[in-house]
Amino acid sequence: MMDKKLSPLKQYNLPNKKRIEVPYQEKSQYELILLCPNTYIGSVEKEIKKMWVYDHPKGMVLRHVSYVPGLYRIFDEILVNAADNKIRDPKMSCIRIDINSEDNEISVYNNGRGIPVVIHEEEKIYVPTLIFGHLLTSSNYNDSEKKVVGGRNGNGAKLCNIFSTMFKIETSSREYNHSFSQVWKDNMKTAEEPIIRPSKGEDFTRVTFKPDLKKFNMTHLDKDIVDLFSRRAYDIAGSSKGVKVFLNGECLPVCGFKSYVNMFIKDNEDANNEPLKLAYEVVNDRWEIGVALSDKGFQQISFVNNIDTTRGGTHVDHVVDQIIDKLIKTVKKKSGESKIDLKPHQIRNHLWVFVNCLIENPTFDSQTKEAMTLESEYFGSECAPSKKFFESIMKIGIIDSFVNWCFFKQKFEMDAKICSKKIIDIQDIPNLEDAKKAGTCSALYCSLILTEGHSAKSSVTARLGVERDKFGIFSLRGNMLNVREASDNHIMANAEINNLVKILGLQYKKEYTSIDDLYTLRYGKVLIMTDQDLDGSHTAGLIINFFHKYWPSLINLQYLERIITPIVMVSKENFFKRLFYSLPEFNDWKDEIPNIECYNIKYNKGLASWSSAEANEYISNMKRIKIRYDDDVDDKAIDLAFSSKMIETRKLWIKQEIKERRRRRDNGEKEIYLYEDKTYEVSIKDFIYKQLIHYFIMNNERSK
Repeated sequence: MMDKKLSPLKQYNLPNKKRIEVPYQEKSQYELILLCPNTYIGSVEKEIKKMWVYDHPKGMVLRHVSYVPGLYRIFDEILVNAADNKIRDPKMSCIRIDINSEDNEISVYNNGRGIPVVIHEEEKIYVPTLIFGHLLTSSNYNDSEKKVVGGRNGNGAKLCNIFSTMFKIETSSREYNHSFSQVWKDNMKTAEEPIIRPSKGEDFTRVTFKPDLKKFNMTHLDKDIVDLFSRRAYDIAGSSKGVKVFLNGECLPVCGFKSYVNMFIKDNEDANNEPLKLAYEVVNDRWEIGVALSDKGFQQISFVNNIDTTRGGTHVDHVVDQIIDKLIKTVKKKSGESKIDLKPHQIRNHLWVFVNCLIENPTFDSQTKEAMTLESEYFGSECAPSKKFFESIMKIGIIDSFVNWCFFKQKFEMDAKICSKKIIDIQDIPNLEDAKKAGTCSALYCSLILTEGHSAKSSVTARLGVERDKFGIFSLRGNMLNVREASDNHIMANAEINNLVKILGLQYKKEYTSIDDLYTLRYGKVLIMTDQDLDGSHTAGLIINFFHKYWPSLINLQYLERIITPIVMVSKENFFKRLFYSLPEFNDWKDEIPNIECYNIKYNKGLASWSSAEANEYISNMKRIKIRYDDDVDDKAIDLAFSSKMIETRKLWIKQEIKERRRRRDNGEKEIYLYEDKTYEVSIKDFIYKQLIHYFIMNNERSK
């Protein structure tokens, strides 16, 4: 029997009260918002994402931006609230947005119907105070009432207030004959008394706030977030009908959605270098749509009740599905007997779609409202484009682009099948001097040398002599394509890459894991013989990047090697000669020599700077460095160097490396260099961290 004298905690063998109270704590909603901001406004940590921004004076540009989603969201809540007022008051004609990055202050004004300046009968406080300073208050909770506004849950403006050090609401209502002004401070903790005066002039509402940047791990409103806010100003100008939008006092030159769409396509060209054409239609009073040709895969820019749905949603699918259905029928008719195997996602990849719509009581996938989830049967309207609109789509190049892509894809796949069989003789590939035994039973012992430019190829070819049996030479035209960022269409259309794949006999998606696999190729090695300067190192990096993306298993087999040549040759009369394979190594040596002026110093940028005797010597005694893969650190190094997702990390890396170089220099320490006389192999990470970094630093200095 349980001892009644024991406390309830001891009866359950709990030593102290804290064991229950710590896991189970009651929090107010205000406390929860500050404690778990992700649930309400999205992440408060910086993210890097490719987004459209307004970059003055360039206009609309698609680039990677570093931004905080939570900060973006609280700004957007205020902006969408202002745009919503146009639905409530059709006479509203103006929105003014002012962004003061120096004072960290943002203001959004609209001249629509003012907020009722009256005391709420039940709450006994002024309605504006209730709307902006008390949680869980809204005029949009009733889902039986169909509304086409952006705000619904009543928290938007309050969330902005909570995440601001200062928040001010001003409004004037002629209907209630009063104006109202109130200020909150310290994340809505402190509310000043409202100021009530007789209304004068037109109705208006203005929200001014200072985001609490500490809560977003920021110190100031930087260029990326200001450019993002600026683009939203243009969004509102395009998606709101009959409203002039002013940004920092300037009236934006956007008149309607079509004018807005033209900002995106005006500087883009199709495959024939002609300006992109737009198919556009105002379907009804709730739907406006546009379509253009895309060469970057499927793209969409869409709005639901002025909300920027960056990831689209059911409203975009509703439009796109209809377009694809019409296009498939047309392509089948145009392709005739070709029997193109059509798949909807393939046509989708050629579309750039613009949608501006009003949806009744929309639902979204998250608080950040990036994608709409409401099923089309509940939209409250239908987007049924006219026959004329579909006819205009047929005239903007999408059909021709898709048919050409299909034929090219078929040819590409046919070429790949041909390349899967060993081809002994390859002809009609420009800039190729094929090894005589390439593709034969001795192919494993053949090496393809990759050079930069025709003159370098000629220099090597002239001096290989009898070695031409087992050495082929293929010259690249400038930098190789960065395949880590290019689209599949772009890669498939790149003649240089196609030629290299054909020369080597490579097969996409095949893993080469053993020597037996190498017997299926036309060459057993690829030798990278780019210039020894920093630009040459970058080209070598792009080649490694190409193989790392498509055939990392070949790097494991040490299929890639780099031929390095001396970048500096030092001699003194007839008794001293030394070759240096990196400038840092040479500089360290030079600093230790007292009478450097007594030496003959020659810099060799690349193959074209060699004398005939030097070329014969270097080619006869090639210094070959194996490219080695060790672990996932090599993968991360490649991403850091060539992935657009790593732009901000790469900038930080460059800054840290510059500081480290200064520190080493100030402390009299030697520079770190990659190649020495006895270097025979390097890892990918060492190549990037010790040599390619110098290229990025140089580029950083050039950009300044």
